[in-house]
Amino acid sequence: MDRIRKLLGVTYPIIASSLAVLAIFTLSRLALSLWMYPRFHGLSDWVHVFVSGLRVDIASICFLFILPALLTTLLSSDTVVGRLWHIVLRLWITAGLWFAVYMEVATPPFVMEYDLRPNRLFIEYLIYPKEVFSMLWTGYKLELFIGLVASIFAVRFGWKWSKKLTQNLSFPKWYWRPVLAVLVVAIGFLGARSTLGHRPLNPSMVAFSPDPMLNDLTLNSAYSVLYAANQMGSDVSAFNYYPKMKKEEIINIVRNSMQPTTTSFDDPKSPASTYHEATQKSPYKNIVILLLESHGARYVKSLGGLPLSPSIDKLMDEGWGFTNMYASGTRSVRGIEAVVTGFTPTPARSVVKLAKSQNHFFTIAELLKSYGYHTQFIYGGESHFDNMKGFFLGNGFVDMQDFPTFDKPNFVGSWGASDEDLYRKADQQFTKLHQSGQPFFSLVFSSSNHTPFEFPDGRIKLYNQPKQTRENAVKYADFALGEFVKKAKQSEYWKDTIFVAIADHDSRSKGVLPVPIDHFHIPAVIFGGPVRHRQDNRLISQIDIPPTLLSLAGISSSDPMIGFDLTKPVPKSLQRAIMQRGENFGWMNADNDVVVIRPEQGISTYHYNEDENTLTDAKVPEGIVRKANANALWGSLAFKENYYRTQ
Repeated sequence: MDRIRKLLGVTYPIIASSLAVLAIFTLSRLALSLWMYPRFHGLSDWVHVFVSGLRVDIASICFLFILPALLTTLLSSDTVVGRLWHIVLRLWITAGLWFAVYMEVATPPFVMEYDLRPNRLFIEYLIYPKEVFSMLWTGYKLELFIGLVASIFAVRFGWKWSKKLTQNLSFPKWYWRPVLAVLVVAIGFLGARSTLGHRPLNPSMVAFSPDPMLNDLTLNSAYSVLYAANQMGSDVSAFNYYPKMKKEEIINIVRNSMQPTTTSFDDPKSPASTYHEATQKSPYKNIVILLLESHGARYVKSLGGLPLSPSIDKLMDEGWGFTNMYASGTRSVRGIEAVVTGFTPTPARSVVKLAKSQNHFFTIAELLKSYGYHTQFIYGGESHFDNMKGFFLGNGFVDMQDFPTFDKPNFVGSWGASDEDLYRKADQQFTKLHQSGQPFFSLVFSSSNHTPFEFPDGRIKLYNQPKQTRENAVKYADFALGEFVKKAKQSEYWKDTIFVAIADHDSRSKGVLPVPIDHFHIPAVIFGGPVRHRQDNRLISQIDIPPTLLSLAGISSSDPMIGFDLTKPVPKSLQRAIMQRGENFGWMNADNDVVVIRPEQGISTYHYNEDENTLTDAKVPEGIVRKANANALWGSLAFKENYYRTQ
């Protein structure tokens, strides 16, 4: 060992630390791969995961240590400056070891929830420490304990070990230091880029499988999170990821994908805007969107799922039930984006969180406010979470009824008041607003069906054990919804209100498919005094809900939404589901032709078998592929060109 130390000289601490981090990444990847063993399809998958994984790990280590390696070659010595630098180097090595260990330890719980390595969602949750720590403390005590123990061990070990690494070093002559520095920087730079090509290493370069989790295994979680953080520094555009098209072609295809209208597109500032004539005539009806947290179709018996949602099943039998509704994305803000703005999903963050859309961005709240509606958001938690409050107040909502406004809720969990308290608050608000004679629009967002699945005892017969499972939380959320509907039916506002109960997204978007279509299938049902029963089997998307609600409420308008008014015929040739999972875009038509667009991997086409939940490689007509591509680019184009701006 002394011979190796002498041979490597001042680079010894860097090289030894690099090998330690490499061992951490490799052992974690091996453990995760063994866990995911059923998803591997042969030796080639294993080879790719570990060979490409080594490439990513080397790049990560080069990023981590290139700066201290440079400074070590120049400053490391048996002088005051050198000894001070060794203290800084020890801190750097310790922090690097801790970060590598902590991110890998945090990976399994994240995989169980999202079926991906920690990514942008991991960072976004860190922005809200109060809510997230409360959730973790309630539902993930073991994981927190393991993370704490691992962190303490990594810091203690790293600090002690780094002391040994920086002792008894041999130092080069002063004239060799610049040469060594240039060599270290050159190796570090090449290793970090990991290619001589035009673009440096990125996750797409090592992707090889249609299963996103297998692609994520080639990464390490430190790289995944830091790459996501770098991407969050700008508003990501679909044009950076998907095959490009000319602006005029995108606009023409999107227009032709919309519902036929008797009016023309005559607003040059918003080329998809056209006049939409409401089916219902005045007087205006109230509109209430009941946005159901993580309530996928897999939990609704009438949609082929588990018997956990009898209230929704009953509403489907009484109201206007949609059997073929698909969510736009996998996060709550993506669902909010769809049902409040009608905006199509993009690889970027939801418009709820993007800086340029924080005011003067079209929402149905802004539109309804101009028609004299009182507009409000009702939420059992803190409305600042996910930037909801800022976005809403800047774009037409005037009334925030969140947790601080709740008067003595009966049950409070990590995410705030229970769904029963939420709906009790909603009923009080609707009664008060109805008595004022002013029409109202309210977005009511539930939260009980959110990990760690806290809800009051004795309210439901548990579906399984222990109490705090997703299935039990779904059942409770459905129970609370049913109790609210019973009460609303006896109210004065019932006959004048259009309700829609719709999920924001499914509970988890996991699976081996590049876009797991079955995990986008969600319940949606419109009901209320004026609504008659019907079962609607058309293939539709969340963005079709806001135009439909406006039409039912009697609101005719010119607006930029490209979704369908479902009160009117929609030709089968136009029916589609639009799905965004991370940077993967999915488009499915009524014939179950599927187009998937992935960054730097281009366009893949399939046929979807919903009974077996499989995607089979299949040729899809070029016109459908172009339509999918144009719609994948539309959101980013509309955002960049301000087509959704109201001023």
